[in-house]
Amino acid sequence: MIGNRLIVAGAVATAALLALPVSAQSTQKVGVIEVQRIVQESAVGKESLARIQKTQSAKQDDLVKRQNELRDMEKKIQDQGKSLSEEAMEKLQKDYQAKALDLKRFQDDAQRELEDLQRKELGELEKKVLPVIEAVAKELGYSLVFNKYQSGLLHAEASVDITDAVIQKFNTAIAAAPKTDAKPAAAPAPAPKK
Repeated sequence: MIGNRLIVAGAVATAALLALPVSAQSTQKVGVIEVQRIVQESAVGKESLARIQKTQSAKQDDLVKRQNELRDMEKKIQDQGKSLSEEAMEKLQKDYQAKALDLKRFQDDAQRELEDLQRKELGELEKKVLPVIEAVAKELGYSLVFNKYQSGLLHAEASVDITDAVIQKFNTAIAAAPKTDAKPAAAPAPAPKK
């Protein structure tokens, strides 16, 4: 999400830069950032990735459990198939098919849930980091800032990469911000009536 928005902004900025008169182009200062590094190295990005990883790990554990149950059922069908009555075998096969279908649904739902969580987490990160990118760009005098690897940019000098400055300012701003997650203190219970 952040990458796509920055790609569009980069394309618009490139078109705007090319449309400027030659004298105005020479005064433009262009910078780049590595969005992936911001996600991986900033405090907020690390927290987002940890939440995604936790959910992914829980889904993976549940998937393994379900796959093992299905394998156990399959083994039971193979081992006891000849000794079971036709009716019992039919029921076991129906149960197996229902579990296999349930497993497929679980995989699809888990994949969708993880994709939704990633979109949500990266969207929240984007809302928080874009003002920081703008502030750093202003402080350092950059007119344009591109996403280094998703803007079609083929080369950028290390001196125009402002990723470290963005991460540092972002972490500082987040550390200084009041915590909004804190739960309010519980109201005292009313005194019992006499």
